[in-house]
Amino acid sequence: MSISGYATAEGTDRYRERLATKVGKDHFRQGACLTLSSIGIGTYLGELDDQTDKLVSQAVFESVRGGINLIDTAINYRAERAEKSIAKALAKLIESGDFARDEIVLCSKGGYLPEPTNPVAWFEKEYVKNKEYEIKKTDLAAGIHCLHPSYLYHQLECSLANLGVDCIDVYYVHNPETQLSEIEPKLFQERLFKAFEVLEAATSQGKIKSYGLATWNALRTPAGTKEHIDLFAVKELAKEAAGSREDHFHYVQLPFNLAMMEALMATQQSGDEAVPVLEAARLLGLQVVSSASICQAQIIGQIPDPLSQGLGQGLSDAQRGLQFTRSSPGFISALVGMKQPEHVEENLALAAIAPLAAEEYISMLNVSS
Repeated sequence: MSISGYATAEGTDRYRERLATKVGKDHFRQGACLTLSSIGIGTYLGELDDQTDKLVSQAVFESVRGGINLIDTAINYRAERAEKSIAKALAKLIESGDFARDEIVLCSKGGYLPEPTNPVAWFEKEYVKNKEYEIKKTDLAAGIHCLHPSYLYHQLECSLANLGVDCIDVYYVHNPETQLSEIEPKLFQERLFKAFEVLEAATSQGKIKSYGLATWNALRTPAGTKEHIDLFAVKELAKEAAGSREDHFHYVQLPFNLAMMEALMATQQSGDEAVPVLEAARLLGLQVVSSASICQAQIIGQIPDPLSQGLGQGLSDAQRGLQFTRSSPGFISALVGMKQPEHVEENLALAAIAPLAAEEYISMLNVSS
């Protein structure tokens, strides 16, 4: 039996109040009527084995117990095993009686094929040859990505089953710019619009509460580059897909860390003015979540001494990098992948202190520039 319910304003506020003594000031933030932790747990990397499943489940369990209520995953992460590992943690958390479904913000993604060994053959067998879906070979882009409405809806249903829930709080279209490697912008817009129609329908059915774009290059690259996506145009597509209702396109996700700071650069066009994606999101009322918040550990050992000192004495490089990212104005939460117990402990130790104040953050930007 699946877990019913979804994250609510009341539930996430309750979580914040109960965990207040475990976390630092301003660790929790308000956005889209929910209270989210400034650090979220990511579940991208890891071997496809039972031991990693156990580590991921325990990491999610301990993270929620320690003050992290944002959980991020995708159906293709570890070939669906990431979602299934989260399901075990969610069930354990709720069965304990200490936590409720309405306190936890659960996010997943669809678009990539979740089959790692022979994805094209799998896609053709499961979707192209199955006339129920009316999907063609040409609906597959780059051999790994599909936005066909039937495919996306079925993948959403698979994610719900994997996670053991009847509603996902935020469902992202996963790296849609992958499509732009093979198709023209006009066809891409048509495909994205149809994807949004499906997701708007899913909100009406109670399968998701909101949706968004989880990107890698799309919102960091300047206009005119092949993978660039115009966020203002995307929001208009969502409004059109919603029809007479208010749209449910509320979130975007992109990489941001000490080595990837393009979110601060003017890559979007607001009228006659070029603005950073963070400003574009603010103007559109969107919540922004950072991925790769410590550049998948590549910043460790690479932070200059002056910057290290300003980010916090006594912190590890991983903590300093995460502190920088989660303190950036405009981001509601910073995702960090963790499954080893020592990494969970390290990130929860950072959650126990406050993010940088605005003036401290500006000082860090000046040091890093």
